[in-house]
Parts: sequence; structure tokens; C-alpha cells
Amino acid sequence: VSGKPSRPRVVVLGDSLAAGYGLNEGESFPDRLQERLDAGGYRLEVANISVSGDTSAGGRRRLEWAREGDVRVLIIELGGNDGLRGLPVEDLRANLAAIIERGKARGATVVLTGMEAPPNFGPAYTAAFRRVYQELAATYQVALIPFLLEGVAGIADLNIADGIHPNLQGARLVE
Repeated sequence: VSGKPSRPRVVVLGDSLAAGYGLNEGESFPDRLQERLDAGGYRLEVANISVSGDTSAGGRRRLEWAREGDVRVLIIELGGNDGLRGLPVEDLRANLAAIIERGKARGATVVLTGMEAPPNFGPAYTAAFRRVYQELAATYQVALIPFLLEGVAGIADLNIADGIHPNLQGARLVE
């Protein structure tokens, strides 16, 4: 048996939100996406290569091995940790742009999931952070989910005790 994937792939390159931090195995949004694709008769394999704590720079470094096999869709779920750490917005932009460019060069359909920065770094940082996702989606003509945690972020009943990561009920809304 070769180590190569047998089906065309949907690769999720993300951080703890996609890795399913705080959830049981099989409850992350990539797991649930696989279930939905299978139920719909789509012969695609969802490869979740997300790492808790990862920044956009970490995702950029990991991208090469994320592209093994016949990658049809690349879902980029990165930036939350950049925002939590107050990392430079231009670094976020450069890292995400490089990932998008590599995905598109490989022929994959790219989906970018937007993140919001916490307000503690000020309104200028928060606005610039949000614009990165909007501008990259427009520049590269890729699909954008404006804010992955829309309707979940900040709602205690939809998050684990840390207030950042969705619980099972919140994760069901993310999909």
C-alpha cells in the first residue's frame, strides 16, 4: 500500500479551531465536513493538517507537505493566533498571500476563512487585521468566509471554558 492518498483531497490548513481543540475526536469542523461530503456521495478525502497554536507563518512553513496527492480544495484557517499575539498585520498578509499563491499554482480552489483580532490591540489594528482577509480574497479571487466564528465567538454557551474555542454546539454552527 502506498502512502499516497487514494481520493482527491480537501486540505484544511489551520490552527486549533480546525484541529478541534477542546472537542472529542470526530467533532471538529473538518471531521464534520468529511461526514457531509460522504453523505452527499462526494468521493473526496478531507485532510485536516491543522496544528493548535499555529500562526500564519507556521502554516506557511507546513504547506509543502499539505499538498500531497490530488488537492482539489485548500481551506486556509489561519490568523487567529497572529491576532491573539498582536503580530504584525503585514506578516499575516505576506504569509496568507504565499499560501494562496502556492495553492492556486497547484490548481486548487482556495477558500480563505477570515478571523477577527481581539480589541485589546486597538481599533486600527483590528480594522487592518480584518482588511487583510477581504483584500486577499479580492486580489486573488478566492472564496472568503468573512469570519469563521460568526454567531459563535463571544457566546459563552457556544464555547469551552477558555471562551475562544467552540464547544460541540458551537462547532456545529461553524460548519
